[in-house]
Amino acid sequence: MGEKKRKEAAKVNSFVFEKKNYTFMLIGLAFIALGFILMAGGGSDDPNVFNPEIYNWRRIRLAPALVLIGFGFEVYAILLNPHKDK
Repeated sequence: MGEKKRKEAAKVNSFVFEKKNYTFMLIGLAFIALGFILMAGGGSDDPNVFNPEIYNWRRIRLAPALVLIGFGFEVYAILLNPHKDK
């Protein structure tokens, strides 16, 4: 009987994520947002004029890398177990 009450009490006050998880989630979200911001722009107002700025290093290499790093942080934040004893 005592074990049942202990399990019920643990269920009521237990959250899956804690502050550490949310911190890593916010870091990942910031990386993803920064990546998408860096990808924006580079278009041309006149469709007959080609703007080579669309293919610069920032839009082709840096921005997608930041988005992937952000997704990596998100996966790590989800898989992180804050309840694990050290």
